Amino acid sequence: MAQHLDLEEQEQIEQIKHFWNTWGNLITAVLVLAFGALAAWNGYQYWQNRQATQAAGLFDAFDMAARAGDMQKMEQAFGDLRASYASTVQAAQAGMLLAKAQVDKDQLDAAKGTLAWVASHAGDEAYQALAHLRLSGVLMEQKALDEALQQVAGNFPAPFEALAADRKGDILMLMDKRKEAAAAYAQAYKTFAVESQYRRLVEIKLQALGAAPEANAASAPSPATKG
Repeated sequence: MAQHLDLEEQEQIEQIKHFWNTWGNLITAVLVLAFGALAAWNGYQYWQNRQATQAAGLFDAFDMAARAGDMQKMEQAFGDLRASYASTVQAAQAGMLLAKAQVDKDQLDAAKGTLAWVASHAGDEAYQALAHLRLSGVLMEQKALDEALQQVAGNFPAPFEALAADRKGDILMLMDKRKEAAAAYAQAYKTFAVESQYRRLVEIKLQALGAAPEANAASAPSPATKG
């Protein structure tokens, strides 16, 4: 009986050896890749959390400087965020707040640079869209209408499409392109929610151009087909 069991055990061992000789390298490689991927993911998560924590500390310094009205320290904190934590939300937030402070102090060239950086480097498309809109406003103040129009010429995330169309209409009006402005306002009117106060403002702009809002909205291209 013992010999029978020994033979069975030996046969099982031989089968295991054969299986391992056939598939062992592949199994080892798969395990290495799996554990490597897990380690890389954990490392990435740790790096992201560390980046967010450090960026939050710098943003606190920026916020303190903003409350004190210290532009030099605001710019320094934003510079540090931009250099080391460019893709974080904190860097985009600091950029938008710094640009507002620069506009309030009539530092329009400085605000242009700040907003241009946010528009190009923010890790969140909402901040990018908002930066393009505000940058177009600064360029309008400087009478750089062609450049302002470029800022609202591209595609925008859905929540910003109507605002971009409205701003485009404003710029075209300043360029005395009334027909194109009416088309842009019509697009904005169509895209804004019915209950939106902005929609009423766009309606007034259309009426000032002698355009019927509903008729123009009906002929405006759908946001889904926007090129």
